[in-house]
Amino acid sequence: MSVLTGMITAMDDVIIGSEALTAGVLTRGQLRWNYRPIFWDVYLSKTTRPSLAVRTVGAWLWSGRRAVITGRAAAALHGAQWVDEYAPIELLWQNNHYPPGTIVRDERFHADEVTAVNGLQVATPVRAAFDLARHLPRTMAVAQLDALARATGITDAKVLLLIDRNPGARGNKYARTAIDLMDAGAESPKESWLRLLLIDAGFPRPTTQIRVTDGAITAFVDMGWEDLKIGVEYDGDHHRTSRRQFTKDLTRAEMLEREGWIIVRVVAENQDAEILIRVHRAFARRGYSPAWSPNRRQGRNSA
Repeated sequence: MSVLTGMITAMDDVIIGSEALTAGVLTRGQLRWNYRPIFWDVYLSKTTRPSLAVRTVGAWLWSGRRAVITGRAAAALHGAQWVDEYAPIELLWQNNHYPPGTIVRDERFHADEVTAVNGLQVATPVRAAFDLARHLPRTMAVAQLDALARATGITDAKVLLLIDRNPGARGNKYARTAIDLMDAGAESPKESWLRLLLIDAGFPRPTTQIRVTDGAITAFVDMGWEDLKIGVEYDGDHHRTSRRQFTKDLTRAEMLEREGWIIVRVVAENQDAEILIRVHRAFARRGYSPAWSPNRRQGRNSA
C-alpha cells in the first residue's frame, strides 16, 4: 500500500482529541479506551498501525493544520519509494517544542513551493528535494533524491533554482553536490549506493538504465559505460530465490555476453574494495586504467 493510499485511510483513524470531544463525536471514555495518543492532543485508533502515512497525518494535525510537510514524508506522498517507515516527519513551521518523531524547521518558503495532497499542505516535489539535499547526509540524500526524481520527473536544474532563490539557506553548500548526483535511473537505494561507490572511487560517472538489445531480447543494465560495454548491476535476493527470475536472468545474461558486454554483478555480501577491484579489472580488459581508491576521501556530508 502506498503512503498516499495509507494517508486516505489515516484521515479517518487519526483525530484531534479535543475536537472530537467538543463535537460530541466521542466521550472521554471512548477516547481513552479506543484510541492512543501519538502526538499532543492527536490520537490514533488502537486498531490502526502507526505507519508513516498515519504519523504524517498526525504530525500535520498536531501543528493545527498549519505546517507544511516536507522532506521524506513529502517525498513518500509524491510517490517516492524506499522511504523509511520510521523516518521523522519533517515540517516547515514555527515551533521550538516539537515532539519526538517530528522535526520542525522555521525556514522560509514561497507559496509556489507548497501544494495540496488530500487536504494536507505538502512541499512540492522540487521543494521537498531541496530540503532533502540540504538536511540529509549525502548518501542518504542522493538515494532519496533518486527515488523522488524517479517518481515525479524532477530535474537537478529545477532543484538548483531553489538554491539560487534561497541563497542563505542552511546546507546549500552541500546540497549542490547531492543534487548534481541525483539520477532517476536508480531503482533502489542499493543502486544509488553502488553508483556513488563507483563515482567516489574515481571511475567515470556511470549512465543508468542502459538499453541493450539483440532484436529479440531487450535488457536494461542498471548502470555502466555504454561506450566500453561495461555494466555494473546490483542483484537483490529475488534474483536468487525466484526460479522464474533466475531463468529470465540467465537468458538475459547470455544475450549481454553475445553483445560483448562485461557485467560486474554485486550482491549484499560483497565488500567495497572487492567491487572496485572487479570493476577496475573490467576497465583493464578494455584497455583503460582509471585512477581509483577504495579509501578516497569524501565530503563532510557523505555519510
